[in-house]
Amino acid sequence: MNRHYFVSDNIDELENVERELEAEGVLTPQIHVLSDNEAALEKHHLHAVTDFMKTDVIRAGLWGLAIGAAGAALVLVVAYFAGWASEVGWVPFVFFAIVVLGFCTWEGGFLGFQERNKRFRRFEQLLADSKHVLFIDVSNDQEELVRRIMDRHPSLVPAGDGESAPRWVVLGQHQLQEFMRWAP
Repeated sequence: MNRHYFVSDNIDELENVERELEAEGVLTPQIHVLSDNEAALEKHHLHAVTDFMKTDVIRAGLWGLAIGAAGAALVLVVAYFAGWASEVGWVPFVFFAIVVLGFCTWEGGFLGFQERNKRFRRFEQLLADSKHVLFIDVSNDQEELVRRIMDRHPSLVPAGDGESAPRWVVLGQHQLQEFMRWAP
């Protein structure tokens, strides 16, 4: 899948584009609007980027996990080569290694919550200027469809391409939405 970004200051047109895309078979989880005006997105029933997606928590958490794994391995290696594990047993060192791993992962995620998602940093000035960013995750067979719809909306300015969410994530979100729609 590919991700295409478009910029607009007209939220009504974004609503029309989203409606047209969905009418042509593009799933709602494939379409997102990034904006600092959450109230306008809600009013126009646009599929807004979640607060979680706006942060860098996943990337930073994975970095924390990697650092924590290295720290945990270091604890176990030092305990082994220093001979401490043979004196008191492995339980305290394994427990300490788990604490190091957990703390580093948590701290990485915590730091990530305080930063804008790496993929969206290039749009910070546009968002500050009250513009909105539409991005669409499309499969190869949907490229022509999206191109055709976007040609009917010349006021949407293409803002580049990027890495898409995996197809299984998009389909999972769609199935969850369908389940929630039919659940009592």
